[in-house]
Amino acid sequence: AIAVVVRFPDDMDSEALQDYRHGRGVDPLAGAEAIISHLIVRTFQIPCAHAPALMPLPIDPNLSPRSAAEELGYTFLPCVLVGLSRAPQFVVNQKNSPSSLANPDSQTISSKPGDIWADDVDAIVIPATACGGSAMLSFSQLQTQIIAVEENQTTMEVPPEPLGIKAIRVNSYLEALGLLVSHRAGISPKALSPSLSSLGRLNFCDKTNSR
Repeated sequence: AIAVVVRFPDDMDSEALQDYRHGRGVDPLAGAEAIISHLIVRTFQIPCAHAPALMPLPIDPNLSPRSAAEELGYTFLPCVLVGLSRAPQFVVNQKNSPSSLANPDSQTISSKPGDIWADDVDAIVIPATACGGSAMLSFSQLQTQIIAVEENQTTMEVPPEPLGIKAIRVNSYLEALGLLVSHRAGISPKALSPSLSSLGRLNFCDKTNSR
């Protein structure tokens, strides 16, 4: 695994930064961080996490709780190192997996005990407006149950329906947790709905009268 720390320019007075610190906006550096991490992972096939290096910001009494943790460190490197110490290693293209069968020319390796493949993922939980990622699109081609949480609003505005992704929408993560429990127990979500469909009409034939 590799941890990357990049020194970004400081722009303490930017409107985007102030919105983010007050819980009204997105991380202004997140896009650049994602590109850096994804390029390293794609090139070297090893886990990677990125931490920006910034100058300390002035104390803000109205700081959003969501941003509070980031005010405690200026590189965020400790949490990155802790996460990478537990990061799984990458393996690609299990033999006879759907992905390898779809790409017969790709290199395949044998699965080992403890390996987790995309086919092993039963369900994933995502924000209802953030369904355009490559991993999300790949899972939509498998039997994975996709649960979209509506309360987690994002600025991406990419819902599952226009992409042809079959997802179950829930209002909150608490509701998503209940859906995961029922899914694991083999209970259909429709059975937990207050609106149950009526029984179909049954026609019986009197054998005595039919003779």
